[in-house]
Amino acid sequence: MSKRIYPIGIQNFEKIRKDGYVYVDKTALIYQLAQTGSYYFLSRPRRFGKSLLLSTLEAYFQGKKELFSGLAMEKLEKDWTEYPILHFDLNISQYDSPDSLYKILNDILSRYEEEYGTRPSEVTLPLRFAGVIDRAYRKTGQRAVILVDEYDKPLLQTLHDKELQAKLRNMLKPFYGVLKTMDRAIRFALLTGVTKFGKISVFSDLNNLNDISRWDAYYDLCGVNEQELLSNFEEDIHDLSLAQGLTDEACRAKLKSMYDGYHFEESTPGIYNPFSLLNTFAKRKFGSYWFETGTPSYLVELLRRHHYDLERMAHEETSADTLDGVDSTDSDPIPVIYQSGYLTIKDYDPRFGMYKLGFPNLEVEEGFVKYLLPFYANVNASKTPFEIGQFVREVEAGDYDAFFRRLRSFFADTSYEAIVGRNPERDTELHYRNVLFIVFKLVGLYTQVEYHTSEGRIDLVLQTDRYIYIMEFKLNGTAEEALRQINEKQYVLPFASDERKLIKLGVNFSSETRNIEKWLVE
Repeated sequence: MSKRIYPIGIQNFEKIRKDGYVYVDKTALIYQLAQTGSYYFLSRPRRFGKSLLLSTLEAYFQGKKELFSGLAMEKLEKDWTEYPILHFDLNISQYDSPDSLYKILNDILSRYEEEYGTRPSEVTLPLRFAGVIDRAYRKTGQRAVILVDEYDKPLLQTLHDKELQAKLRNMLKPFYGVLKTMDRAIRFALLTGVTKFGKISVFSDLNNLNDISRWDAYYDLCGVNEQELLSNFEEDIHDLSLAQGLTDEACRAKLKSMYDGYHFEESTPGIYNPFSLLNTFAKRKFGSYWFETGTPSYLVELLRRHHYDLERMAHEETSADTLDGVDSTDSDPIPVIYQSGYLTIKDYDPRFGMYKLGFPNLEVEEGFVKYLLPFYANVNASKTPFEIGQFVREVEAGDYDAFFRRLRSFFADTSYEAIVGRNPERDTELHYRNVLFIVFKLVGLYTQVEYHTSEGRIDLVLQTDRYIYIMEFKLNGTAEEALRQINEKQYVLPFASDERKLIKLGVNFSSETRNIEKWLVE
């Protein structure tokens, strides 16, 4: 059994190297980054290695050659020059007022002013920042290196409060603008975050910043690619296989379906979630490790506020302009959901410049859809796994009445105000469609479900080992009409020679009662 130690939650490069933790060598890419440009921005989901990347860059620019022994950087770098480092970590505060942002920036600048000095005339944060950069350069004779971790944390925490967000944005914009005005004294700068707040935001004046988030050359700067998985974790995969009673091949396939699938550029291979991989190897057990460390409540609120059709999420299409900026959250929740790691690039149409999005893997798909259920249906979050398990058992046993009674309870006690916005008819239909999508998406993780929607109706085929269900859902029609359509459209024809029992179900949903009015079986 492997006795390797995994750097779960450890983001300091020096600690990882000195204490013997597992490290996937990214230093060739880091060297390339440092030698071919000066100003960069990188967006990646949380717990994807952004902080470790910055820590590695800090060690490199501090000239700590001994930490890179045995890594690619050892052979690439010859000079090992030490530069002054200004490292800003915005991940360590709760941003509930402009003062909270001021306090953290003031604290960081004060520490660097103790080292490099200050001037009485530097009374604003941008002036102080520019002064520190200038004096660091003059005092050391080397241009400064600027590293900003989670630059967008203040803006992400205030998506729900536009007024506060605008105030924080107006503080950050001139602060980050210093990177342009002090170009002569800066050797290198990298800002990282989860999202990119775009064209009218903190970067609007910073046109010297290269966004490498979707550059194919740096697609695997964070995360683990397939080759890195196989070359760094062969023994770990074998240990996991033994613990789970799987062959090595089956174990690799499950790792791929659970944690691979992140595509940050249309033509690149998939990337594995590093946090989930390390936890899986450490505990020798599959789990939703990444999803469980963060609750995407602000994303769900965005979806509900915009009356988003959840069925679109499985095959959303959008442009590069939409993906690259989050300033459109007032009209489109997709950019922030994509950049947060809950959706990823699945395909690209170069003719129209359109990206097709979808869930990256099973961990995210199951976790996100399960998380959605209590926000849309009358079910407690802690009861979600139980309710879905009961749904699956009922359809597997052919007990469709129990299934629909349970489904009806999901719609019960949902207030009119919780469903309806400016368009009552549209929003009522959308609510019932969203609940059905969530339920059947979750049931489909354990059975085979084909789900189709069109104006005022939903049809689906649900298959288990013993049964094939053909269902037609109507809105403000009748269950009789739904059943008649199944027969008239000959939905059962593809299954005529199948030995499993066929069950045809016509269902009607009433917008007046906001619930399932009736179901009929044949």
